[in-house]
Amino acid sequence: MKTIEIWLSGRVQGVGFRVCIRKIATSLGVGGEVMNLPDGRVLITATGEPIVLEKFVSMLYGCPRVVIRDRISQEIPLTRYPAFTIQRDAYQYST
Repeated sequence: MKTIEIWLSGRVQGVGFRVCIRKIATSLGVGGEVMNLPDGRVLITATGEPIVLEKFVSMLYGCPRVVIRDRISQEIPLTRYPAFTIQRDAYQYST
C-alpha cells in the first residue's frame, strides 16, 4: 500500500470532476479525498496498492468534460482512509 498526492490543472473545476474521481476511486477500492483548490487546481490524496493507483490515475483522463493540462504526483507517507470523499474546504492548502 502507498499514498500519493496528485495536483491537476486545466479545465478541472465546475465540470463534475470530483464526483467522477470519487466514482473511479470507489470502483477500484482506493481510499482518499479530493478537493478543489482556490487557484483552480484539484488536489487528490489516494491510498491503495501501487498497480491500482496507476490504473486510478490513468482513468482520471476519461472523465467527461475534463481537460487535464498538467499533473504533478508525489508519494507521501502512508495514510489510511475508510472511504474516498469529496472535501469542500481546501483553503488551508496552497501548494
